[in-house]
Amino acid sequence: QVQLVESGGGLVQAGGSLTLSCAASRTISSINTMGWYRQAPGKQRELVAQIFNRGSTEYADSVQGRFTISRDNAKNTVYLQMNSLKPEDTAVYYCQANTVPFGIYWGQGTQVTVSS
Repeated sequence: QVQLVESGGGLVQAGGSLTLSCAASRTISSINTMGWYRQAPGKQRELVAQIFNRGSTEYADSVQGRFTISRDNAKNTVYLQMNSLKPEDTAVYYCQANTVPFGIYWGQGTQVTVSS
């Protein structure tokens, strides 16, 4: 098992930046995939970005070029740097650890609100 705790959300004006952090309860170097998802009111949860255990990354088209996912294995932490934020980025952001076949784990979420 792994517990995940997100932090760094908040209220920001359009065009601003935020950095989200996801602290894991154990080493993440062996975890297949770490990812950030988001869920806006009335919408399904969607993938924002993910980083694989060898360091490669993937991004949703809507955030490509604006968001950067990274991991610090020494701190067991994954980050999401969000730049040029838009009102449509407003959502609850969740961290996920994919340890398949052992399990998929979620954090409690952190709210990001972007005002126009």
